[in-house]
Amino acid sequence: MSFGGPRASGILLHPTSLPGPDGIGDLGPAAFRFLDFLEAAGQSLWQVLPLGPTGYGDSPYACFSSFAGNPLLVSLESLVGLGLLAASDLEEPPVFPSDRVAYDRVIAWKLPLLSLAARRFLAGAAGPARERLDAFRDAERWWLDDYCLFMALKQAFDHRARAAGRNGGAWNDSWDRDIALREPAAMRRWTEALAEEIAVQQVIQFWFVEQWDAVKKEAAARGIRIIGDLPIFAAPDSADVWANRECFLLDAGGHPTVVSGVPPDYFAATGQLWGNPLYDWAEMERQGFRFWIARMRAAERLFDFTRIDHFRGFDACWTVPAGEPTAELGRWVDSPGVKLFESLERELGPLSLIAEDLGVITPGVHALRERFGLPGMRILQFAFDAGEAGILSPDNRFLPHNHSPDSVVYTGTHDNDTTRGWYAGRTDAERRCIDSYAPPGDPEMEWRFIRMALASVCRFAVVPLQDALGLGPEARMNTPGTSGGNWAWRFTEGTLNGGIAEKLRGLTETYGRLSSHR
Repeated sequence: MSFGGPRASGILLHPTSLPGPDGIGDLGPAAFRFLDFLEAAGQSLWQVLPLGPTGYGDSPYACFSSFAGNPLLVSLESLVGLGLLAASDLEEPPVFPSDRVAYDRVIAWKLPLLSLAARRFLAGAAGPARERLDAFRDAERWWLDDYCLFMALKQAFDHRARAAGRNGGAWNDSWDRDIALREPAAMRRWTEALAEEIAVQQVIQFWFVEQWDAVKKEAAARGIRIIGDLPIFAAPDSADVWANRECFLLDAGGHPTVVSGVPPDYFAATGQLWGNPLYDWAEMERQGFRFWIARMRAAERLFDFTRIDHFRGFDACWTVPAGEPTAELGRWVDSPGVKLFESLERELGPLSLIAEDLGVITPGVHALRERFGLPGMRILQFAFDAGEAGILSPDNRFLPHNHSPDSVVYTGTHDNDTTRGWYAGRTDAERRCIDSYAPPGDPEMEWRFIRMALASVCRFAVVPLQDALGLGPEARMNTPGTSGGNWAWRFTEGTLNGGIAEKLRGLTETYGRLSSHR
């Protein structure tokens, strides 16, 4: 990976957190206004979470596909501009909160409008737009066909379940067995029966790519690189697992025999039971790791850099028997990290990756990261766990004096509380340690941490927007180990004032992170 070059800094903000009229942030005008803010603030990085279509718990780490984009990110305003929606179509929307995503209301409002616009497009599209759609279909058929059929099937079987007074379910629980197991005759029959809805799904994915490409192109013109995110595991209820059952440890009916998680740690006393099916690494190796090569190629198309979530899983995975209520009774099972990354480099060349090397990290994880020259992460909130004794460990790798240039420093991540919320929960002893290490200068604690991050020797420094805005725990994006109320925070229009941009730009310049583009 090419991780050298000048120092840089940026902001962590998922597009769903942007303001806008339709209840959720999207890739329309608000995304370009955010680029205005980044440029004014002297930032040259924008980090996002996974962009896939969210499923269980609205989590971007539990997507219906590793390759598709989230339809909820498609801008309705942009479709009005294309003449595919009329202003009257958007009249009388639900009452949306301005600072949270009410996913149930957004889904019920937005998906029918996207379907309406797609049907209009299919009925009348001609010329360059239709040619671009056809080219997109041809180029992306290797994943697009399975994903669009999967989503059409989910819709059909969910409708059947509701008609019978039941809730819908995952493909391996609620679909007819022949199509759940992709028997050829069933695949042909359902593909023909759902052809119209499949085409609608294709158009929505086409729009996602066109809108994302426009945002990325504008970011590049301003010298802003985008850091994306790639979950290590696939969601159990996903086109990935349904279409590639042989790559996962499943029983004959498609149910996981073992599932993913992490042991008890900083975030959760009983560990985190993620529930993703684990890979059949032996089968993946027999296939030349083609599934992972495809995932990485797709990520490199979307992003300039890609953070791989739970990197330590490439050395060994915490493996929990299916059906366990917590992650406590798992065990570590080795993964073929070296062989996988060698295959990726042979196919794709040097990898522009960032390794999320947090949690239980062993020498093997460090060796894997260093062998392939991947930068790791340093989280400032993890640096000041002094306990009741009030003594910092000088060897704590998250303390700034232990940072290294081949790393990315964060004040906190999407899984942490905001720095203001985190500080409110510190003991008096821990607060004294923070004061002794980073003497008070800025009146707000979050800006002391931002200053530490920007001053670090780490090549990249990334700050969650919530910290730059000085927000408390109400703005937390995710609380690991919980299943409700996450991924919903949004900032409101007018929040990004010039004073914040000016202060951030000043510190960025002071600590040598203001690029020549600025």
